[in-house]
Amino acid sequence: MTKSDPNRVLRLLPLYAGGLAGGLLMVNRLTTATLTDSQARSDALGVIISALLVLTGLIWQRVQPRSPEAVNLIGEEGFELAEELPEAVKRELAWASHLLLTNTATRSLVVYYQGKVLVRRGILGSHRELKPGAIVQRVLDKQKPVYLVKLSVYPGRVEFNYLPENTQGVIAQPLGDKGVLILGANAPRSYTKQDENWIAGIADKLADTLSRYPEEVASAEI
Repeated sequence: MTKSDPNRVLRLLPLYAGGLAGGLLMVNRLTTATLTDSQARSDALGVIISALLVLTGLIWQRVQPRSPEAVNLIGEEGFELAEELPEAVKRELAWASHLLLTNTATRSLVVYYQGKVLVRRGILGSHRELKPGAIVQRVLDKQKPVYLVKLSVYPGRVEFNYLPENTQGVIAQPLGDKGVLILGANAPRSYTKQDENWIAGIADKLADTLSRYPEEVASAEI
């Protein structure tokens, strides 16, 4: 279900107020038997104010940014973490995933490292297995993040079948040269530049922690 824009009423208020005021002025003018000079001046001032209100409402419709429309992602909420991981790594992954899910538009999260899924958290997709497609493989090869601001318009979206099927936006953030942090959002264009920088910082910290336990991580998998 799509959430309504929280600023919609505020943006429409001048438009409705101007239209209502203009309509009342017209009714008042038509029902007045004798028009005085003072009333004519008042009516003219009222018409100008009503027109300004309507114009303001129309401008606000065009220039005020609307909040991205969010959806309820399809799937069950859960937290899956590879049991064989060292406790220090588990704590790090739990901490990082919690921060991302509670402080950004992220609603679904997957950590893929050394060819295995270590974490699935948030709204879980129907597929547990992750096979890197062209987009994720490019992130692994070039070690540069990819942000798909509106997933539905990208043909490559089919490779993200391990995320909820109606995921709106995706960030694939490299974890060094061995893994990818994949974040699914419930609204398009929902990550700010500050969010991207923060996600990159968390990914660097995760990559550093995972690199300290190469043998333990290599044998772990959900």
